[in-house]
Amino acid sequence: MIETEGKRIIIDCGPDFRQQMLRESVKSIDAILITHAHKDHIGGLDDVRAFNYFLQRPADVFASEEVIRAVKIEFSYAFGVKKYPGVPEFNLHPITNHEFTVSGLSILPVKALHFLDHYVFGYRIGDLTYITDAMEIPDTEMEKMAGSRVIVINSLRKKKHYSHFNLEEAVAILEKLKPEMGLLTHISHQMGLHEEVQKELPSFIKLAWDGLRVEVASLRSQ
Repeated sequence: MIETEGKRIIIDCGPDFRQQMLRESVKSIDAILITHAHKDHIGGLDDVRAFNYFLQRPADVFASEEVIRAVKIEFSYAFGVKKYPGVPEFNLHPITNHEFTVSGLSILPVKALHFLDHYVFGYRIGDLTYITDAMEIPDTEMEKMAGSRVIVINSLRKKKHYSHFNLEEAVAILEKLKPEMGLLTHISHQMGLHEEVQKELPSFIKLAWDGLRVEVASLRSQ
């Protein structure tokens, strides 16, 4: 969750979305950015209905055309002509890998390869870049990440994986881009124990954890 000047932007909406929002006492959200259509990243969209009820408006969801098609299939009951009262309500906004604006924030998508010809969108917001479920980032997209003060990037495990960065690959990207802070996310149980793995990492790279909060100086566009 990105929070700045009273605005809250959610990146992805996994099956534990409701639990996360309750844990953090979140009362409102302004938009949801989706990286890709896998169930662990969109499975919680049904739970936006609570925000629909309290805020009295649909949830604004920004995603690629491919992801929007998948959302309409996965949650078809939310898009029928005669909808059952109380179904989740969405305003779906198609995006490309060009910059767009949400609630005064400039959002720059970063297109990365997930598997074969399947791509995901990471997002750069000011000095923060968030990438998940990537296994390759083209040089042109890597340039969008350059200069970020904080980079959050997926690192599944130590062993090579066919669709996610492993630890060595994620660390190599962070050492190349040299942010002030690198955070590793989308970590599996195969990575090892947190304290042991952390000792192997450069000082500016940390393993992320549930509930982690990071302050970033610049988010709002100038």
